[in-house]
Amino acid sequence: MIEGLVGFGVVLVLVLLRLPIAFAMGLVGMLGFMLETNFRAAISMVARLIIDTSQNYTLSVVPLFILMGLFVNKAGISRELYAASNAFLGHLRGGLAMATILACGGFAAISGSSLATAATMSKVAMPEMRRYRYSDKLATASIAAGGTLGILLPPSVILVIYGLLTETSVGKLFAAGILPGLLGILLYLAAVRFAVWRDPAAGPAGLKLPWSDRFKALSQVWAVLLLFFLVIGGLYGVFDFHPLNIAFSPTEAAGMGAMGAFLIALSRGRLTFADTKEVLTETAMTTASLFAVLIGAWVFSNFVNIAGLPQGLLGLVTTYDLSPFMVMAAILVIYIILGCVFESLSMLLLTVPVFFPLVTQLGFDAIWFGIIVVVVVEISLITPPVGLNVFVLKGVVGDVSTGTIFKGVTPFWIVDIIRLLILLAVPGLVLFLPCHL
Repeated sequence: MIEGLVGFGVVLVLVLLRLPIAFAMGLVGMLGFMLETNFRAAISMVARLIIDTSQNYTLSVVPLFILMGLFVNKAGISRELYAASNAFLGHLRGGLAMATILACGGFAAISGSSLATAATMSKVAMPEMRRYRYSDKLATASIAAGGTLGILLPPSVILVIYGLLTETSVGKLFAAGILPGLLGILLYLAAVRFAVWRDPAAGPAGLKLPWSDRFKALSQVWAVLLLFFLVIGGLYGVFDFHPLNIAFSPTEAAGMGAMGAFLIALSRGRLTFADTKEVLTETAMTTASLFAVLIGAWVFSNFVNIAGLPQGLLGLVTTYDLSPFMVMAAILVIYIILGCVFESLSMLLLTVPVFFPLVTQLGFDAIWFGIIVVVVVEISLITPPVGLNVFVLKGVVGDVSTGTIFKGVTPFWIVDIIRLLILLAVPGLVLFLPCHL
């Protein structure tokens, strides 16, 4: 167990020294495994993992969902989502910020990426909120917080990676993320209401559109509904009736989503040959980096397992007679602390190999734990000093300080804490849909 803790600490130090997380975990995992066994066994283990990962059909779901998200971005769907949300909410005080939250939720549901959602919606929503003289603090905060929904609402790349790491059903993880994601949207809307209650000038009311214009704007979001129905509906057997009898696997659903997004972008005339080449290149680069991190995580996981770290932690829990919920509380505190200095995917890949065997031995559901981890990761995306969504937004907006954005997101991560407590107290909110689909 001591060797595993030392290895965990060395990885933390290497990452803080700016060594890429894939190399930090892979290097420490291989050296640790070599010390526990021998050089030949360590090299053989790493080689086998590289070959198995590159030949794993299940992993093809990752590049396909990434490809779908990039084509969705090219199709310009984000503007239609924002227009529809704005048509119904823009006349309220803080309504444009609320519309941004809803549009982020819709875009997240088909892009699967928090960073992509924040970057895309900032270009769409920020000019409109500035036109109505929204405070930069509320405007940027609503975009940064809304972007975090991208890793919880299906299809979510980070849920796919969690499912692959823990051998948990990706389809059930997607279903489990729906209700917590919707709860997150409602609480974010409440956070906007609180912000404009404290400072009414921060979110002036916009124009109230007639119902005919509202329904017209709503009719433009057919592409979002079509993609969501195609991917999620196919995954859960909506088309499984005579004479079709079709039910998609996660990989097939991702493939259909990628093709659907490509055809939508093509039909709108927004996809040139150069755009397609750019999308394919970015997909390949992103996939390669993710696979490198996954391989590093599996190498590190093999080391901590052979070093007995999960079993040692379980032994400590048994020795000191700690209740399962006390252990879960300690794990969540560690996640929140790590979230202040690590980006989300690194934190997930570093900690799941250590904590997952422990929490399942204590009787916690693997799907429930996955959603809890993702909610904590969401919090880390908007908390200082590393909140990645904040820095992505800063890079796009440019003339707003990171301090202003961090101040603005405070009500949002507070309601995220409230959501986390609700999900801890009522696991049925997470497990209801997976148990009934």
